[in-house]
Amino acid sequence: MQRTLKTVLFVVVGGGALVLALSAIGQWVPDETAPPGQALLSRGTERVTVEVLNAGGVDGMAKVATDHLRAAGLDVVKLGNAAAFDQDSTVVIDRVGSLQKAAAVAEALGIRSVTSERDANLFVDVTVRLGSDWAAPEAEAGDQPEGDGLLDWLRRRTGQRATGSENR
Repeated sequence: MQRTLKTVLFVVVGGGALVLALSAIGQWVPDETAPPGQALLSRGTERVTVEVLNAGGVDGMAKVATDHLRAAGLDVVKLGNAAAFDQDSTVVIDRVGSLQKAAAVAEALGIRSVTSERDANLFVDVTVRLGSDWAAPEAEAGDQPEGDGLLDWLRRRTGQRATGSENR
């Protein structure tokens, strides 16, 4: 009985260690690769760091906005919930004194309200506080997904933008 228990314990611990090791290795494998002949990151574009906060209380809103911003070439470094879910309207806040960066983020999300509140302690260029009124911008005519999923459509669209126009 004791030998069987030791064997089962050994298999469980060994299996757990194997899963942990494979998980650690899997985190180093990149999710996306650049198309042949194209750099994954553009050296000539200025990096805009963005913080996305769900202040409206709608489930998954910050994740949807984050995906939308990343597809537009912006660097979302933080996403999560605001301290309270009491905000009705959405606002983009410039944190470093560059309304141009905040305007680019607002345009990508279809937001009209942009303000400036410098805060060097946040370590981001722009904060997006999503109110309960925000909805993801609708796809332009002719840009509908081809049936294979929204993420694939966004990746194709991002690749087309990177080769045809400036990254923001």
